[in-house]
Amino acid sequence: MTWMLYITLVEVCHRYVNVALNKPAYQQNPFFQTGNVGDASNAVDGKRSDLTRNGGQCVLSGARETATWWVNLTTTHNIQNISIYFMTDNKPWGASNENAKSALGFSVYVSNTTDKETGLLCFKDDNFTLETIPAVFTTTCPVHGQYIIYYNERLRGVNYPDNYHYSVINNLCEVEVYGCPVTGCYGSNNSLPCPDVNCQYCHKETGTCQVCKPGYKGQQCKLECETGKYGVNCSKSCGNCHNEPQCHNVDGSCTDGCSAGYRGSLCTERKYNFTINTCLYHLTFLNFYLRCLRFPFGFTFLILHDNQCFTFCH
Repeated sequence: MTWMLYITLVEVCHRYVNVALNKPAYQQNPFFQTGNVGDASNAVDGKRSDLTRNGGQCVLSGARETATWWVNLTTTHNIQNISIYFMTDNKPWGASNENAKSALGFSVYVSNTTDKETGLLCFKDDNFTLETIPAVFTTTCPVHGQYIIYYNERLRGVNYPDNYHYSVINNLCEVEVYGCPVTGCYGSNNSLPCPDVNCQYCHKETGTCQVCKPGYKGQQCKLECETGKYGVNCSKSCGNCHNEPQCHNVDGSCTDGCSAGYRGSLCTERKYNFTINTCLYHLTFLNFYLRCLRFPFGFTFLILHDNQCFTFCH
């Protein structure tokens, strides 16, 4: 009995988890209706028994030149594959279904922001026809990311195949994103922690580190950022720390505060401690004089007559 239970648990662990389930979602050009009909969150509610536009389980948007929908996984995940259930209106899928015509040409991106251009293109439909596009589409995309973005377009001035609809909508009923349930894991059962302690994301099969945690670098993420650098990939420059060339390697903060003339949590904001008590002026025969009085850090004052000061002249 114990041996049979062990085998069952291992089989469950081998399955990837739908990390998109009930996560925050967004869609472009929502088609407003009562209740939750057509809401962006319908595509990640785990329901796909009613694939109609008014059944409360699908996303519904207005027909436009572009259609965008995304889900925020709330943290970066090691993704394996993505499945999309298109809206069929519970009718045969294919040439007779208008939803299929609108779906042709779609793209799927994985990104760490809501901007698809900063992410990785997992799939772009260039070959599907009304006879071959599946009602349930699955693509393998073994990457790390936080946002799964669905996109389609029918741009003016662009020639599309004859079987494409003239506009696009977010005709999605469910989007399932299968991957590791937590960051920093690998292995066939997704339960082994990445072997390098400072590794944020490692290869899902070998455990080889792919991205270090902020503040670290190197093949095994054992090295702290070089002097003057911090953050992810040691790509950010330290501010003006007091009596030290290096800020905190992870968050960029300065242990002993900022150097003179600077402020802020990262010591990057300039601070001006001087004050002007009396404005200089000079009376001409018109009792008027204008000039710029320059101070350190490029800070200037516009000086007028009668002790009137106006800041920032160039």
